[in-house]
Amino acid sequence: MGHKKLIRFRAIETFPNVLQYPEDMKGNWAAFFKNDNPITLELACGKGEYSVGLGREHKDRNYIGVDIKGNRIYGGAKIALEEKLENVAFLRTQIDHLAKYFAAGEVSEIWIIFPDPFLRSSRAKNRLTHPRFLRLYQQILPKGANINLKTDSKELYDFTLEMIAEQGCIIHQNLVDIYGKGLATGPLAIQTFYERMHLAEGRTIYFLSFSLPEHDITLPERFQKNETAIDGGDRL
Repeated sequence: MGHKKLIRFRAIETFPNVLQYPEDMKGNWAAFFKNDNPITLELACGKGEYSVGLGREHKDRNYIGVDIKGNRIYGGAKIALEEKLENVAFLRTQIDHLAKYFAAGEVSEIWIIFPDPFLRSSRAKNRLTHPRFLRLYQQILPKGANINLKTDSKELYDFTLEMIAEQGCIIHQNLVDIYGKGLATGPLAIQTFYERMHLAEGRTIYFLSFSLPEHDITLPERFQKNETAIDGGDRL
């Protein structure tokens, strides 16, 4: 591990807004934030640009960036502390462990911002809109809660549309080329490091907002091989 990473890992151990594999947090986030405001998760948050950006704009909501990479979390956590954003925190853990940390209905919304699309079909199970994950989100979201995906990957966008249709999810927004059509307003105007790179390369940005069905998410037969072990990957 590089010297810079070591410094960051040591630093976040002292950050009050970073929890690393915490115990006894399930059902106790209101006590952590000292309020009963709704909780939004940013999954595979990287540097946490969305958690910080949303936290700045909506002080009446709480935001938690989730990522396994502590050196990435460091950047957003440091900014949140410097700006005294008491409604922004970070959870270091694997995304497939979310149900260990959140009770049913404890999370009100999920943002998935430029996740790794895992383009190889053999790694489709790691896509954050795969039925494995949708089934996990169903355990912590109330009925009708929004899941928001922002991506430059046409493949992930198409895959997500397929999963939405197959599982009977409800689409609230389906936007193609949000910048080209002048639709990058409000929360969609927040830009991450990766997004700025993608825009500089002229890539199209897609956005989907949807909610899960009332019935249980099912795992289609074609995905049932090797159902266990959602491996981490770089962005999980």
